[in-house]
Amino acid sequence: MYFLSGWPKRLLCPLAAHEPPLRIQADPQRTLFAVLSPSQLSLWYSRPSVLIVSYKELPKAALQFGSYDQAEWRPDSTMLAISTANGYILFFNLPSARDKYLYEPIYPKGSPHMKGTPHYKEEQCAPLLNLEKKHILDLQASITSLQSMLEDLLVATVDGLLHLIHWDGVINGRKAINLCTVPFSVDLHSSRGSFLGFEDVHIRDMEYCATLDGFAVVFSDGRVGFITPMSSGFTAEQLHGVWAQDILDGTCVAVNNKYQLMAFGCANGSVQVYTIDNTTGAMQLSHKLELTPKQYPDIWNKTGAVRLIKWSPDSCVVMVTWEYGGLSLWSVFGAQLICTLGGDFAYRSDGTKKDPLKISSMSWGSEGYHLWVIDASNSGNTMPEKACKNEAKQFGILQFQFIKSALTINPCISNQEQVLLQGEDRLYLNCGDAIQAQNPRSSTAHSEHKVIRERGQFSDGSLDSQGLSTLLGHRHWHVVQIHSTYLEINWPIRFSAIDKLGQNVAVVGKFGFAHYSLLSKKWKLFGNITQEQTMTVTGGLVWWNDFIVTACYNLSDRQEELRVYLRTANLDNAFAHITKVQAETLLLSVFRDIIILFRADCSICLYSIERNSDGPNPTASIQVLQEVSMSRYIPHPFLVVSVTLTSVRTETGISLKMPQQACEAESIMLNLAGQLIMVQRDRSGLQIREKDSSPNQRKLLPFCAPVVLAQSVENVWTTCRSNKQKRHLMEALWLSCGGSGMKVWLPLFPRDHRKPHSFLSRRIMLPFHINIYPLAVLFEDALVLGAVNDTVLYDCLYAHSSAMEHLEVLFPFCIVERTSQIYLHHILRQLLVKNLGEQALLLAHSCATLPYFPHVLELMLHEVLEEEATSREPIPDPLLPTVAKFITEFPLFLQTVVHCARKTEYALWNYLFAAVGNPKDLFEECLMAQDLDTAASYLIILQNMEVPAVSRQHATLLFNTALEQGKWDLCRHMIRFLKAIGSGESETPPPTPTTQEPSSSGGFEFFRHRSISLSQSGDGIPAGKFNLQKTLSMPSGPSGKRWSKDSDCAENMYIDMMLWRHARRLLEEIRLKDLGCFAAQLGFELIGWLCKERARAARVEDFVTALKKLHHDFLWPFPVIPVCSINSPLKNGKYRTVIGEQLLKSQSTDSFLNMEIDAGGPGVPRSHSWLGTITSSQREMDAASSHGPHMQEAFLSPLLNKGDECSIGSATDLTETSSIVDGDWTMVDENISTLSLTQSELEHISLELASKGPHKSQVQLRYLLHIFMEAGCLDWCAVIGLILRESSIINQVFSLLQSSEVDGELLQNIKTGLYAVDRWASTDCPGYKPFLTVIKPQLQKLSETAEEQVQPEAFQPMNLSRVAEQASPRVEENRSSASHSASPQSDAGGGTMSRHEDDMAGLEEEDLLQEGSYDCTVS
Repeated sequence: MYFLSGWPKRLLCPLAAHEPPLRIQADPQRTLFAVLSPSQLSLWYSRPSVLIVSYKELPKAALQFGSYDQAEWRPDSTMLAISTANGYILFFNLPSARDKYLYEPIYPKGSPHMKGTPHYKEEQCAPLLNLEKKHILDLQASITSLQSMLEDLLVATVDGLLHLIHWDGVINGRKAINLCTVPFSVDLHSSRGSFLGFEDVHIRDMEYCATLDGFAVVFSDGRVGFITPMSSGFTAEQLHGVWAQDILDGTCVAVNNKYQLMAFGCANGSVQVYTIDNTTGAMQLSHKLELTPKQYPDIWNKTGAVRLIKWSPDSCVVMVTWEYGGLSLWSVFGAQLICTLGGDFAYRSDGTKKDPLKISSMSWGSEGYHLWVIDASNSGNTMPEKACKNEAKQFGILQFQFIKSALTINPCISNQEQVLLQGEDRLYLNCGDAIQAQNPRSSTAHSEHKVIRERGQFSDGSLDSQGLSTLLGHRHWHVVQIHSTYLEINWPIRFSAIDKLGQNVAVVGKFGFAHYSLLSKKWKLFGNITQEQTMTVTGGLVWWNDFIVTACYNLSDRQEELRVYLRTANLDNAFAHITKVQAETLLLSVFRDIIILFRADCSICLYSIERNSDGPNPTASIQVLQEVSMSRYIPHPFLVVSVTLTSVRTETGISLKMPQQACEAESIMLNLAGQLIMVQRDRSGLQIREKDSSPNQRKLLPFCAPVVLAQSVENVWTTCRSNKQKRHLMEALWLSCGGSGMKVWLPLFPRDHRKPHSFLSRRIMLPFHINIYPLAVLFEDALVLGAVNDTVLYDCLYAHSSAMEHLEVLFPFCIVERTSQIYLHHILRQLLVKNLGEQALLLAHSCATLPYFPHVLELMLHEVLEEEATSREPIPDPLLPTVAKFITEFPLFLQTVVHCARKTEYALWNYLFAAVGNPKDLFEECLMAQDLDTAASYLIILQNMEVPAVSRQHATLLFNTALEQGKWDLCRHMIRFLKAIGSGESETPPPTPTTQEPSSSGGFEFFRHRSISLSQSGDGIPAGKFNLQKTLSMPSGPSGKRWSKDSDCAENMYIDMMLWRHARRLLEEIRLKDLGCFAAQLGFELIGWLCKERARAARVEDFVTALKKLHHDFLWPFPVIPVCSINSPLKNGKYRTVIGEQLLKSQSTDSFLNMEIDAGGPGVPRSHSWLGTITSSQREMDAASSHGPHMQEAFLSPLLNKGDECSIGSATDLTETSSIVDGDWTMVDENISTLSLTQSELEHISLELASKGPHKSQVQLRYLLHIFMEAGCLDWCAVIGLILRESSIINQVFSLLQSSEVDGELLQNIKTGLYAVDRWASTDCPGYKPFLTVIKPQLQKLSETAEEQVQPEAFQPMNLSRVAEQASPRVEENRSSASHSASPQSDAGGGTMSRHEDDMAGLEEEDLLQEGSYDCTVS
């Protein structure tokens, strides 16, 4: 509502004086402030805040009168009455020196400021005033209170008299009433009242209330009451007093005219707010303003008596101060907004306590933007002048600055879902940046679009609620600085309004108005300054689509008008639609296409507004629909706080039968001094009328008598939009009720259009508390938006002692932050309490898609649990079982329960699980639902509630499931958990992983970002021998150290057994990819385990099935052979190998072939027969592998389409992602630089490129190859060699097979497997035939010369290490375009290389190609 902003200002008195200021009193217009010192009266101006005139009493007169005490202004600000200590009243006149000003603004030459503006000088420059002492009146008794009442001045004295003094005829009009003769009773209906009965009782403080026509008084003995004249006269016989029975320690009083409230300060520090009962006239306690021990534990009862109470000019907030210091701000019905007794106001940054600010007097400035304060201790007010140390001090006045909600003065904007705050010279919006993001188009193009969207939202409710990210994304405001030209002449800003879409704002100052577009970031002001200065807005302004509707008074014609201006046109009366109205408009609101006016004669007038698009500029036309007189129900027009038209009504049954009527203007909501009154349309004669003529007839239905819906209402929110999914929220009425929180008037719908129960009310009022002050309601999003004051300390910047007088040290810097709150759990709980579970379910299901719905359920469960489990009394009808049953209706039930338990102390768990069910059962439900993270949370519950054996049993279940699903993070936590149970560390349960682990199909993420040096691992392997110890550096992951040498304890053994079992299962199911992820993520010692399992689980049973499975898992395409024959121009075998085998296989790192490859089909049975025997030497085998005739034949053989498995990936892969490496032709040789490729050769290249899998898969396969090679699982190495189609790998496997250490069974298995693959390739996948043809001679040679001595030079350890290097791709460097120039190892005419050298060259080429960039296209 009201929020402090920045630091207070200090206004220094320019005149050095010995006397500190005592009291400050603003005039009724709040432009002049009278400041009293013991013998001096000063007048200050509000803007600029400067001293105008000062009157110093002569020493002799000062002695006679005594020191100045109180001041009171005449209502027209032309006179001032001062009371003095010795019972005198001094009357001062304020003659104005016309057209004379104290200050002149000086503008630079050529500045556009208009000097001839009407009202310009008096707004901008302080006027020159004089003070003349007119009369002196001696009342001969000390004056306790001075009060202006219309044309009279009411004075109370200590002798128990009330004096009524005329401002003009001072002596003649003097009357005195003795309080002892005024009867007092409990209410006005009592037959006779008792008298005060004590001679020494007098009035200590009083204040006149115009709307109640009486005085709230505080007597010297602490009793309080209300004195009212029974008839027009003001004599003792006609006065009657009413007691407030509960207060015996009253100290001060302040009245609120708008809400008819009397706030009495008490000696115990609380403020009791009373109202008058309309029927009996008795004083009724409305609410109390008091600090609670919960919020202020160390100060709540140590504040001292209430010293001052001041209501703001708009009557929306009240400021309270105490005897021992401190300021507090409260909304009209008791919501606390600010208190300076805690937090940064009370403590310095080093934790020491400050002295609270003690206030002797305060007064609100214009429109409530400032609070002028006189400090009683004068610590914050004095500035010692160093020149004259002992003589004069310079005193000052503190000025606190406020920002307030636009709802305080222009409540019509409560129909909207934006928060709008207005400061003295700027606006704060919660919707700025998102608009630019959503609507980058120009403002003119947008205006047409906006009207369509606005219309559309009424018809089908298609306008979505505001994006949550917009509203909740950050805590900062969009600040709009009000145009200085407008502000200079028209300060202060009185009204502000924002349009429905939050894209335009309008402000109203003293005269005219101005508006601003957030899209174009431009202000629009009146072009003709005279037009601006001759209209003053009386009833507020409001947006309707692209139009600004305002109720104003035309000063030149002396006529009340209703005007409509188009936003896109120039701001000029020529473009306005002007309608004359009969009486002054006090309030204005818009509902769909209806304008509702509340006028000073207590009547309500409805107008229809229509857009006419003919002509260059669209215009709006207005017609009167209906007039309703409310004077019977409204005692004073000023009491009406807000008026709005809504579609809310009591009988929701009608809206079910006729949904088209659900959004019509059904009722008028009036906030009458805090009472919410609903005036509904009278539908009793509806059927007869509808048969009659015009469709307009329905709008003119009369209204029924008013019904009071609620008390103590500050704000009302309702929407004209409709949403069939969220009817509960959209058709509800939301009320803000100050200290008692919020209320919602919720419609109840029968389920499935059944007939509603006769006993079931159609609507229900549900109260609920929230922690923020509500400023806007988001209906669909079930959110309340608000703002909150926050403070920042800067006192550490001023360390030295002389700085202690700086305001930056005394006060924190105040900022306003946006905030929001969920309220749904309160409503659901209230419905469950009232046995409306079915309605609660309907409401909850409609909101189940909201992102914070799980949090709503959790909050509800948590609050009920805390209340009931910690209750000292037994609860007869506990709500927890009902809430638990309600939550089970939602799929989030398991998470909700466990999250609630984890955030609640252990002592309450038994109570919780007695209601929701056994945690063991809930754990099993989580496992069945595959919700492992939630199951892990339940495990922590079980660990605390059950014996360790139960925890271990459930942990094992969860660990196995997590392994199966590849939730590696959870697995690591489970390993730690199981070890903790075993070693007795179970007091510290493991944290539950909150983030979802990426699935295993992402590859070995663990290794993608590590540099794995594999080159050293080959050096330790002697020729022909296997070194089975761990040489590959395993990852030092989160649990890598778990498998250290000390893992011989039972617990580690137990975990290892589970890991081994899982690894065995993965191998048996040929899930190599998952096995790699498993080993990498959990730091599993794969090589050592494979060595042990080499003859068991690590054997390949069926080569064909294994090959198909690898193709499927690694997204590796099956090879193809070209359709047409190619006469390759590369006759030289050496270069043919380089291009044919390596170059054409280069593949882009990002090329993922997302193919569905059929991995099924019957596996080819294993055959134990050898391949055909060919007598060829080792040298011939080398030649065959490099440039023999077999290879040429393989390239020339036609494609035989014998199954789907031979299909390649997407045909666009080559053009989109694959390419030949930069400069690769020059790598071959300069002699072939004139090479020309035909179309068929290009097709062949593309086929070769398409037959390679993704780069990531290649990395993973080579990593696995290295692991298997070290572990001696040569059959798996052979399978990987087949899928990579690299003869060097197969050669290496064969050479290792020839060593004497390999058992014959492994050799036999590999030969049988390769033979089975050959048979399968012949029938189902001819693409493999060329490669199999290459390795066939070596296989046959192996089977022949198994017992022969192998040539040693071909199997140097270097070979293995080279493969190892190749198996670890340069992960860090992939995509780096390092330029390599690899020249051939011999010239073009040279002879053949050895097989080893040939392979090495090929691998080198491929390594270099893979490191290059892959962005070159084939031309």
